[in-house]
Amino acid sequence: MNGFSMGAEFGLGSVLVVVAVFAVLVVLASTVKIVPQGYNYTVENFGRYVRTLTPGLNLIVPFVERIGRRINMMEQVLDVPTQEVITRDNASVAADGVAFYQILDAASAAYEVANLQNAVLNLVMTNLRSVMGSMDLDDLLSNRDAISERILRVVDQAAHAWGIKITRIEIKDINPPAKLVESMGRQMMAEREKRAEILEAEGARAAKILRAEGEKQAQILEAEGKREAAYREAEARERLAEAEAKATQMVSEAIAAGDVQAINYFIAQRYTEALSKLASAPNQRVILMPLEASSLIGSLGGIVELARASFPENRPEPGGAARAASAKPSPASLAGQSRPAASPAGQSSSPSSTAGRGVVFPRPEA
Repeated sequence: MNGFSMGAEFGLGSVLVVVAVFAVLVVLASTVKIVPQGYNYTVENFGRYVRTLTPGLNLIVPFVERIGRRINMMEQVLDVPTQEVITRDNASVAADGVAFYQILDAASAAYEVANLQNAVLNLVMTNLRSVMGSMDLDDLLSNRDAISERILRVVDQAAHAWGIKITRIEIKDINPPAKLVESMGRQMMAEREKRAEILEAEGARAAKILRAEGEKQAQILEAEGKREAAYREAEARERLAEAEAKATQMVSEAIAAGDVQAINYFIAQRYTEALSKLASAPNQRVILMPLEASSLIGSLGGIVELARASFPENRPEPGGAARAASAKPSPASLAGQSRPAASPAGQSSSPSSTAGRGVVFPRPEA
C-alpha cells in the first residue's frame, strides 16, 4: 500500500516537472526573438504598435507583446506592366517600365498603407500615363531620361508618407503602332536623303570655290610672268637700242675723224641686213638682185680694208689705199665681165635690156 502510494507520487512529480520544463520553453520562445539581417519586426502590445525590433537577438514580454509585421528593409523591384498611352499629338503608344523602392520606416510601411506593393504599382502606372500623355511623340522617344526623372520625383513625393523611398524608375520599352513606325522610317529616310543632298551641294560649292581660287591664282601668276617677260624684253630692247646708238656714235666719230672705211662698213652692214630680210620672206619665190650689187662688193672691200687697218702688222703703207682704189675694177668692167657671151635664141643680149631690171635668181623651194 505504501509502495503504491510512493510510486504514484513519483509519477505525478515527473509529470509536473515535464510540464514545468515545457512551460519554461514556451515562455522562452515567446520572449526571445531573433530578427534576420535585412528585416525589421514590429511589436504590438495587445494589438497596438509599440516598437520595432532590429536585426539580432531581441526580448519581448510574453503573453503581452507579440510580433506584428515582418518588414523587408532591402531594396525591392516592382515590374510595371505595359500601359496604353495617348500622347499630346494623339499618337497611341505602349510603354512599360520597372520601379525600385526601399522601406525606410517599418512602422509606416506596415500601418500607413494596406498592400504596399499594389499601392506603389498603381501610383507609378498613373503617373507614367500622366507624364507621357503631356509630351509629343518625338519628345517621348528621345527623352526617356527626362520621363523617368519626372515620374520618380512625383511618385517619391507621394510615397514619402508610407515610409518608403523610390530610388529609380526606368522606362523599358516604348512601342508605337506598326504604321506609325513605318511612316517614321520613311520620314527618317527622307531626312537623311535631304542631309546627303545638302552635304553634296556644299561639297560641290566648296570644290567650285577652290577651283575658282586656283584659276585666279594661276591667272595672277601668268600675268606676273607676262609682266616680268615684258619687262625683260623691254630691257633687252633698251640694251639693243643703247648698243645701236653707241655703234652709230662710234661710226659718226670715225667719219668726223676722216675715216671713210667706217661709213663703208656701216653701209655694207645695212645693205647685207636688207638683203637677208628680202631673201627670208616666206612668200618669196623669185628674188630680183639689182645690178648695183657691185657696190656691195666695194663695201665689202671697205670692210676688209677696215679690218686690216685695225691690226698694225696688216696696216697698208701710205698711198696704198689710192693704189688699191685705182686697181679696183669699176662697176662697168664688172658688169661687162659678168655679161654672158651668147644669148639664147629669142632673147636680147644687149646691156640696155637688163640695165634697169636687175638679175633674176630663182629661189629654191624650202
